[in-house]
Amino acid sequence: MGKLTGRTVLISGAAGGQGAVTARRFVAEGANVVLGDLRDEVKELADELGDSAAAIRLDVRSEEDWAAAVALAEQTFGGLDGLVNNAGVLHQGLLEATSRADYLNVVEVNQLGVFLGMRAVVPALRAAGGGTIVNIASVNALQGVPMLTAYCASKFAVLGMTKVAALELGRDGIRVNAVCPGVIRTEMTEGLPERIEQRLLSEIPLGRFGASEEIAALTLFLTGADSAYCSGGEYVADGGWTAG
Repeated sequence: MGKLTGRTVLISGAAGGQGAVTARRFVAEGANVVLGDLRDEVKELADELGDSAAAIRLDVRSEEDWAAAVALAEQTFGGLDGLVNNAGVLHQGLLEATSRADYLNVVEVNQLGVFLGMRAVVPALRAAGGGTIVNIASVNALQGVPMLTAYCASKFAVLGMTKVAALELGRDGIRVNAVCPGVIRTEMTEGLPERIEQRLLSEIPLGRFGASEEIAALTLFLTGADSAYCSGGEYVADGGWTAG
């Protein structure tokens, strides 16, 4: 029996990268998954995962899309037990060169999307007798980084919302936690200039970037029963980067 046998989890940003790796790991551990994404590849992933997966177009900025995703979980799998708020975007640019549109695009996906997702699933998790929410934040929720004004702002907000939700929902048996990845080999980090990559590697005590599978394992821990007494926490996986 897997660590998530009998549970149904909704994953946003599931079409590729971290989301797809997490979905595969969850299904391997016995879960049913509802895969939400704007990209068509989400349907291909659902086909790959078979009867344990259902795909839906999910724009995390849309209340209607979130409601439809929760309804799909209930109609297909009989309910919902967990959420992984994984969708995210990145914008790099100096503060003075960041436009209002650039800033709002990041905040609407990374911050508003997390808020809408948590709000949308609460009734279903409460009806299930409890559940889990895992918000994928970042080490950039813990420290400022030049060129990442909008991204840092959005991820700092994710940690704040995580803590408030944990306080409000704990009595309902709903645990809410955040994962703070460091530099992970994903689509978002591909194409880093060599000089920046080497500088980052020199700052990470373990001397390497992380793998999506490692973040998926931490997300699994926070979604499963092994973390039954964990709520309101921020769990860093960064190779020691922010330790000093």
